[in-house]
Amino acid sequence: MDGAVAASLTVSVDGDGARLAGAVVSLHSPAARAAVRPMTGEIDQRQAEFVPHVLPVTVGSRVRFPNSDNFRHQVYSFSPAQRFELPLYSGRQAQPVLFETPGVVELGCNIHDWMLGYVVVLDTPYFATTDAAGAARLQAPAGDYTLQIWHERLDAGPGAPVTRRVRVGAGQVERVTLDLEAARMAPQPADARLRQLQERFRSLKRGG
Repeated sequence: MDGAVAASLTVSVDGDGARLAGAVVSLHSPAARAAVRPMTGEIDQRQAEFVPHVLPVTVGSRVRFPNSDNFRHQVYSFSPAQRFELPLYSGRQAQPVLFETPGVVELGCNIHDWMLGYVVVLDTPYFATTDAAGAARLQAPAGDYTLQIWHERLDAGPGAPVTRRVRVGAGQVERVTLDLEAARMAPQPADARLRQLQERFRSLKRGG
């Protein structure tokens, strides 16, 4: 944050009658858009899961996708905000991906069907992710903003945030209750031996 940051807003998010962790909250305005600077980010692959599961970044950021597993992954997205596919790889040699369009980018792995993650690309530098208590504290210059709240289980769909107008002043608390879809029952991860067999089989199908 720069010297203009002088105010804060705490956002408390509920869903399904409980505090909701993992929601991305952000403050948007023309001035916020002008203050955006690119970042670098990282989503690792550990035990056939994306870590972190949700990564918010600013427009123009580059995100690395290292693979800490001892077997290969093939990361891809068909989301309109960023379509890409990284070749089958292990280790850290995959090239970073540039995210230039605001929106939600859903990640998958062509080898391991249960893997799911998100990059949330924002045209503002004022954002945070709710903690286990469903709270996130935002710091921004005092003024009027559009508050945007996104969670992967939003009833409107995974790419559609909830918005409302807010005024950021001296330490207010904004409480938001989200309508959520039922939790998705993702396929369960296979054990290590089966993962290796799956990878070998799919590599052979691709001629690898």
